[in-house]
This record gives sequence, structure tokens and C-alpha cells, in this order.
Amino acid sequence: PAFRRFQWEFLLGYLPALAADWLQGPLLFQLLHSRGFLRSQIAALYSCGFASNVAFGLISGVFVDRLGRKKSCVLSSGLCSVSCLLQLSRDFLALAVGRVLAGLGTSLLFSAFESWYIHEHLERHDFPAEWVPDTFTRVALWNSGLAVAAGLVAELVAEWLVLGPVAPFLVAVPFLALSGIFAGKNWDENYGKSRSCGKACGEGLRGLVSDPRALLLGLVQALVESILLIFAFLWTPVLEPHGIPLGIAFSGFTAASAVGSALFRRGVTGRLRLQPL
Repeated sequence: PAFRRFQWEFLLGYLPALAADWLQGPLLFQLLHSRGFLRSQIAALYSCGFASNVAFGLISGVFVDRLGRKKSCVLSSGLCSVSCLLQLSRDFLALAVGRVLAGLGTSLLFSAFESWYIHEHLERHDFPAEWVPDTFTRVALWNSGLAVAAGLVAELVAEWLVLGPVAPFLVAVPFLALSGIFAGKNWDENYGKSRSCGKACGEGLRGLVSDPRALLLGLVQALVESILLIFAFLWTPVLEPHGIPLGIAFSGFTAASAVGSALFRRGVTGRLRLQPL
């Protein structure tokens, strides 16, 4: 019972932030296009977000450990909230700043929350390490459902309620506020080891160079991510001229992804006992 209470305390702080992150995906291209920007300008705005995510990702672990993981979770919610509000602007520079903030907030979203949980699970509560996967399995299941729902909500508020493509970004703000306030009030603070950015990057580089399998895995993952990012940019201008509801299409993509993940888990752990190459 104590573990379940702790688990739900984590989920109540983490899941609203994940929901807000998904809400910002379905109509971003349409929003920027409605502001009158050319496709090349929209590509530049996308690149601002991707570049800030990559650049900050190199030092995010050190930053989170020093600042404090709970503070980093709250900061992630704040940065993403400001980014969403900046989408109301028609100024290119303001939108670029918004994409940079979104990249920073997303980097923290996918590092600080999980780091906070693992430390609390193992160090403060002394729960068995074997229980950690149970929590992240629940996160994965909820995350898949939130992704599908985000597309439907985006379509509802933007098209059916005729509020425009900026509406999902505004809907995301209360979820971010809920996540930040809940984590700030209910979670304890914890910190990681204090180390320099150069040392942390050096350790990671040495790990890649010393283990060819890790380097190969990183290269494959980088190629897969690059394909997904290209797809994230191209799918809207390809489908929109055909009158396909973008929110519904987004829900279909995320539902297919969830099914693929479920089939992979079943294939690896079920009777087939498939092994990844």
C-alpha cells in the first residue's frame, strides 16, 4: 500500500506534464502556417526547438543534479507554459524563443521526473529495485492513452469548437500548471552527485568509444530519431490538402505506435520469444 501511494503521487505529477507535451504536437505546423510563415521559416522554427533540446541534453543531467530534481520538474512546467503562451504571438522572434523554451522544457521533462522518481524509490523509501519497472510500465500505458486523447482534444477545440490551431497550446497550460504545483507542494527535493559538465560529457564519450555496441546503438537510435523528426515536420503539409482532420490523424499515428510497442513486448516476452538483432 505504501508503494502504491508513492507511485500514484508520482503519476499525478508526471502524467499532466506528458499530456501537455502531447497536446503541443498535432497542430504546430498548422498554427505556424496560419501565421503566414513560409515552409522554410517553419522549418527554421522547428529546428530551433530540436537544436535547443539536443544542446541542453548534453548538460541536462548535470544541471538537474545540481539544481535539484524537484525544482527541475517545476522549471520544466514553467518553461513549457511560457512556450505555449508565446504561440499567441505572430512575431517570428517570439515564436523562435518559444520553440527554444519548448526544447529546454522537454529535455527536462524526460530527465528530471524519472531521475526524481528513481532516487525517491530506492534511496528515500527503500523499495525493491524490482518494482521500478512496474511504475514505468504504468507510465508507458498512460502515456499511450494520453497521446491518442491529445489528438482528439486538439481536433475538438481547434475545429469543432472553432477556436483555431492555437487552442491546444492554451489547453496545455493548465495541465502544466497542475504538474508544477503538485510536484512543488507534494514532492521532496533530492539531488545527484556534484560533477562538472566537462567531466560528465567526457565519461559519456569514453563510454561510447570503449564499447562498440553502445556506439552502434547510439548511431541507430540517432538515425531513427532523425526519421521521426523529419516525419513530424512533413506529415501535416502532406495530409492537410486532402482535408484529413489533423488531430484524428495524429491520434491514429500514436495509436499505431502503441500497438507496435505492445506487439514487440508480446513477441519478446511471450511464446514466440523473439530476440532483437
